[in-house]
Amino acid sequence: MKKTAFIYDDVFLSHEMPDFHPESANRLIAVTNKLKKSDIWDKLLHLSPVKAADEELAAVHSKEYVDAIKRQGPGYLDPDTYMSEGTLEAALFAAGAVITAIERCEKGEIERAFCAVRPPGHHAERSRAMGFCLFNNVAVGARYAQKKGYKKVFIVDFDVHHGNGTEHIFDDDDSVFYFSSHQYPHYPGTGGASDTGKGKGKGFTCNIPLGHGAGDDETYKAYNSKLHELVNSFSPDIMLVSSGYDLHAKDPLAGLRVTDNGIRDIVKGILKAKEGIPVICTLEGGYNLDALSDSILITLEELLKA
Repeated sequence: MKKTAFIYDDVFLSHEMPDFHPESANRLIAVTNKLKKSDIWDKLLHLSPVKAADEELAAVHSKEYVDAIKRQGPGYLDPDTYMSEGTLEAALFAAGAVITAIERCEKGEIERAFCAVRPPGHHAERSRAMGFCLFNNVAVGARYAQKKGYKKVFIVDFDVHHGNGTEHIFDDDDSVFYFSSHQYPHYPGTGGASDTGKGKGKGFTCNIPLGHGAGDDETYKAYNSKLHELVNSFSPDIMLVSSGYDLHAKDPLAGLRVTDNGIRDIVKGILKAKEGIPVICTLEGGYNLDALSDSILITLEELLKA
């Protein structure tokens, strides 16, 4: 059994959204309730996150943007992205959760981790909040991992929405590979197959656009064939996974048709791509509470397997 951490704190519930908003605290309440009733709860190492420091945020965001978010009061940052009184603290700990996982991996205390956080992060650009996201949690983690000696970072993103922020932060960087499958065309309108990076980062981005109605067959091929080819070529030191479960057939915000079995195959494919390196998952989307809870349980079952 792999030493696997579940990183969570009630601070993530303090990010309060308008009543109609799909990115609600009920998401994490449903997840933790589901996991506590499962037989894997006691097999996990339960950790609380640290708070991301300004210098860690500034490794991927502009100082001006970080300062502006810290001054921002409650209200909308864009038509989808809302800040409440508790949002800043939650966002700092969400980015810090990935940092905590990397620190524990670097010390040899864990081998894998799942960060059950909100707000999510992969839409956050260097100087712009969008798509429910304030700070780019996985991007902050990637730079922190490199600081800790994991020189080559492979980011996998299976959220139904393309992680525009993550791609743009690293699109000219050959030390971070970004691999994304997502519904296309769909929000945020980025992530075409021809987008492969720029400058010295050319060839270090791979987008797998999936049409409306795509499901298990298409994602199986992406994560058990193409992903393995790219990981073998890049040979990363660590894998960070933007785990968005809105690709599930039951999710209300998109049109992919991935089942529970498909989720399991995606996670298996990621873990088989290169064995023996840390794998850290951080929560992005997923808005059907039952599908989200079941999918995270499946993910953790696979993370625990030797």
